Order: sequence, then C-alpha cells, then structure tokens
Amino acid sequence: MKIEKIIFENRDDAYRQLSDVLPIENMKTDNWIVLATSSGGVPIAITLSKDLEGEFDFIFTQKVNAAKNEECEIAIVTETGEIVIHEELMRSFNLDLDEIYDEANLKYITDIADYKAKYRDSLDIIDLSNKNVLLIDEGLNTGLTMMACIKSVINNNAKSICVAVPVLPSVTKNDIESIADDLYYVQAPEHFVSIDFYYKELEYIGLDKIKILKENNVNNM
Repeated sequence: MKIEKIIFENRDDAYRQLSDVLPIENMKTDNWIVLATSSGGVPIAITLSKDLEGEFDFIFTQKVNAAKNEECEIAIVTETGEIVIHEELMRSFNLDLDEIYDEANLKYITDIADYKAKYRDSLDIIDLSNKNVLLIDEGLNTGLTMMACIKSVINNNAKSICVAVPVLPSVTKNDIESIADDLYYVQAPEHFVSIDFYYKELEYIGLDKIKILKENNVNNM
C-alpha cells in the first residue's frame, strides 16, 4: 500500500497552497463570512478573511467520546445546538442514542457555554442569515466536526456554504461535497494517516489564543 505524503511546511505554507486553488478574486465580488471550525484553523481563516475582505469568526464545537474509549469520537455538538453522530461507531460500541444526546447536551451547557464566555464574551456566533459562509480548517480527519458545522450553518439560513481545507481523506471529501456548495482542497489522499502527518511543523493552538488572534486581526485591519 502506497501512503501519499504531502508536506506543508506550516500553516502559512498550507494557506499559500490552498489559496492557489481558491478563486479568491471571483469570490471577492461577494461578501463572505469566514468561520474557523477548530483552533488550528484560525490562522488560515483569519488570513483568508483578510484576502476576501470578509468577516471572521469561530464556531465552537465539542467532541462526545465513547465511554469505553475516550479517544474515540462518537459525536460532535456545535454552539448552535446541532449534533452529528458517527452511526457506525455508535452501533459498534452498542451505544444508546439517548445517552449520546444526553452527553452532547451536557457538553453544550457546560463546555461550549464556558468557551463562549471566555472567548466571545458569551455572545452568539455572527449572524449567518442570507450570508455566504466559508468554513476553514487546517485539515480533516473523520470530517465529523466539519459536517456538524455545515449543519449549523445550514440551519442558520446561510445563502451558500463552502469548505476549504489543505488536506482531507478521499472518503471524507465525498461526504463534504454531497452537502456543501463547493469544496476546495490541496489534496485528498486515499490512504489518509492524520492531519499532522502532512505538516512538517504544526504548532498547537489552544482555544486561549483564539481571542488574541481575533483581536490582533481587528487591530491590524
């Protein structure tokens, strides 16, 4: 089995390669809201929002893990209350649907509420109604978080929904393309390993840096 390896030097390099496949000049004819779907995607999203002369924000999510395997991501809940469940894993672990929803709701009222209080002064996400929304991440593994974010954007009445990521699995690509208006990516390996495998340097970015990065972006505009 051949493992396809792409090397991004860092997030800046990943953005440069991603911008080559994005029709930025054409996109600038519309107004865009650029949403980062993970803390790692924030630097890329901020740069894109500047290039598109659009608005930047972050959509908070939280993982729901299997009780028998804390590394196993069963579901994702977003700050707008949307929940997406990995049904195959749910059946594999013989989990009850109500239990997953209960855990997701707990994550929502505790962790996500805490994130919003710390990093967005408890304000709701920017108004997405009738807006063009571009969802950004540094890469996708299962795509579950991105699927949940797309669901949130749809249910908040966005005009259009596009996704841009440097790298994602080919199987995830098909899932995203089925529900997003457009998907932009540099590579979609068939034998995907993990996001960090495709980066030479991938500095950890915690949620505590989101507000700082956002404030610096506003100050530099």
